Amino acid sequence: MGKITGFLEIDRRDRKYTPAADRVRHYNEFVIPLGDTGTREQAARCMDCGIPYCHNGCPVNNQIPDWNDLVYRGEWLKALRNLHSTNNFPEFTGRICPAPCEASCTLNIPDTPVTIKTIECAIVDKGWEEGWITPQINARKTGKSVAVIGSGPAGLACAQQLARAGHDVHVYEKNAKAGGLMRYGIPDFKLEKRHIDRRVAQMEAEGVTFHYSSHVGIGIAIDELVEKYDAVALSGGAEKARDLPIPGRELGGIHFAMEFLPQQNRRVSGEPPANATPILAEGKHVVVIGGGDTGSDCIGTSNRQGALSVTQIEIMPAPPEKENKGLTWPNWPMKMRTSSSQEEGVTRDFAVATVRFEGENGMVKALHCSRADEKFQPIPGTEFVLQADLVLLAMGFVGPVQDGMIEELGVELDKRGNVLADTLQYKTSRENIFSCGDMRRGQSLVVWAIREGRQCARSIDLHVMGTTDLPR
Repeated sequence: MGKITGFLEIDRRDRKYTPAADRVRHYNEFVIPLGDTGTREQAARCMDCGIPYCHNGCPVNNQIPDWNDLVYRGEWLKALRNLHSTNNFPEFTGRICPAPCEASCTLNIPDTPVTIKTIECAIVDKGWEEGWITPQINARKTGKSVAVIGSGPAGLACAQQLARAGHDVHVYEKNAKAGGLMRYGIPDFKLEKRHIDRRVAQMEAEGVTFHYSSHVGIGIAIDELVEKYDAVALSGGAEKARDLPIPGRELGGIHFAMEFLPQQNRRVSGEPPANATPILAEGKHVVVIGGGDTGSDCIGTSNRQGALSVTQIEIMPAPPEKENKGLTWPNWPMKMRTSSSQEEGVTRDFAVATVRFEGENGMVKALHCSRADEKFQPIPGTEFVLQADLVLLAMGFVGPVQDGMIEELGVELDKRGNVLADTLQYKTSRENIFSCGDMRRGQSLVVWAIREGRQCARSIDLHVMGTTDLPR
């Protein structure tokens, strides 16, 4: 794979960012591509390592060594076809996936993994630039119809695969545009929404019908869709945010991240805000509670809005600066990571328990915190106070919202409140109803959502036709 001695001769070189002082002035993407020559050099580093552990690391099972070799040889179109054979939307994963494949790369043992994510993104971006990515229209129609509820990455992948199988596919989305949290949760500086729009246009040309501002379970009865379509796929995501029920939670200025981030995304796109009351960080001391990707997105957005200061606290202890490769590789390691948004300016603190909020005139003014022990409980005598005019709760999601559609359906749930379905058939406890993505597995990565959407589509195709040519 690649150049036999490439990993010995060529150093790892990844995409760089524009300077933080420049990029915080706008909401555009700021990653600088390597270009064709640089990308081919990095693809040449892929080893003929015998067992491609990157396959295990990639949830969609991308054939990484194969398209690395094709890029090295300059066969970009073949590389694109190979990439699309396992992943419907590489431009999404090439921008917002954390790249577990690189953690699994054999060259990650000495901390120099192949820049898989960068190469993936370069392949698909070149495909769009060259006009190679076009609608794949199936002239043979099956006469079967499927409703897909939710247009996040799982719903989009499921819908596209089913349309290409010849089915009449209808996607129901509660918001004004498709994309789910990719559109409304992930900031434009990480994923410009033109990438989503381009794929939606492709899918519409392939025969997918999108029904926007159509909230199934609120305004549209789910049983009507069950009666109307041959199968229904539930791919509405896991949007029920984890709350922090401590004294002072009722104060103004304390918001879930998914109340804050979608507002800014709508401002950037010119879409009217869903909430009339603006949530802005300008001129405020911002505290972000939660150390994951959503918390980082809050940091980057707050800095761009002109926050006076941004502090991020996490109840977990600080992870090690470097993992023990002998214990973790090829699995995803827990180690200290610094996101591009954190590089732009934030004070980070770990092992912090928030005890109560303090306010003035009904608005939050401070957080009373303590150090947290190994059971995440406050340690007496370690109390301290953080100034805060805006608090953003980014502590993850506990599962899908059950009010409305799920409650009406009466489908069985797992112990965590997700819709119960296995990863072989993706069938729920009700006939002709399937589920995939975060609504089935809980909060997860975009790459897992795409995988589940594809596999769910195969199961639906098999269910309504008795046979299927769609891949798993």
